[in-house]
Amino acid sequence: MLFQNAGGGAHEQAPVVWRYVGDQIKRWRMRAGLSREELAVVANYSPDTIKSMEQGARMPTPKLLDAADDLFHAEGLLSAGKQYLRKDRFPLRAQEAMDAEAEAVSIWSYEVALVPGLLQTACHAKAMFMGNCPVVSEEVAEERLRGRLERQTILTRTPPVEFSFVVYEAVLRCPMGGRDVHRDQLKHLVDVAQLHNVSLQVLPFERVVSSALSGPIVVMRNAAHESSGYTSAQSLSEFMPVPEQVSKLVERYGRIRMEALSAQESMNFITRVADEL
Repeated sequence: MLFQNAGGGAHEQAPVVWRYVGDQIKRWRMRAGLSREELAVVANYSPDTIKSMEQGARMPTPKLLDAADDLFHAEGLLSAGKQYLRKDRFPLRAQEAMDAEAEAVSIWSYEVALVPGLLQTACHAKAMFMGNCPVVSEEVAEERLRGRLERQTILTRTPPVEFSFVVYEAVLRCPMGGRDVHRDQLKHLVDVAQLHNVSLQVLPFERVVSSALSGPIVVMRNAAHESSGYTSAQSLSEFMPVPEQVSKLVERYGRIRMEALSAQESMNFITRVADEL
């Protein structure tokens, strides 16, 4: 069974947990002697959507699990599946990176076109999800938003994680969601940069180096001093656990950071861009 990943690109094998939970819904439904149409009415989905979730082609939603649990008198056995689906808010191709992020004690991140996910406001992130191609439903966008906001708790975690962010000037010039949303996003960047464990720098157009145009970079190190990296492009991404691969990302990040404005210069730069909106 294949599914469309969250980036809207190459198809991947659907996560096992989707297929298992979907199959459990189907088994409980058949045991109750009910049709997909009857479940669809209660859960407020189309029968085709129920079919996709039962087959694991689409992630079963918490709403469906709760509705099915009540309808089939499963006494919480179906609703319990929500906790195992929570991690699968992220594309299969990104899950290893999300796991590494959760265990990190330091994270270096460079973005060439988008505000880093950890620094996005809810409105900015929602605008991004709703602007996906192919288009996603508002429910899917809300689920992805919840996953993103949960990730952001790492910024204030105890013990603190050390962050270094560098963003290309183009990130600041793209008014995702409109002027008001973008202005709030820029102010949020300044606010987050005040955290003692966060460094945020801007790479202006006039200081760009060729490696800065090749795409985003994320380097993560855990408590065991193991490093991993993550890069992405249109519908493609790669998790890099191999030291030789990570060292190249570290070199590129170091060069980009060296050319970036200082932390204070960056705050002044971001504030000026926000004032111009």
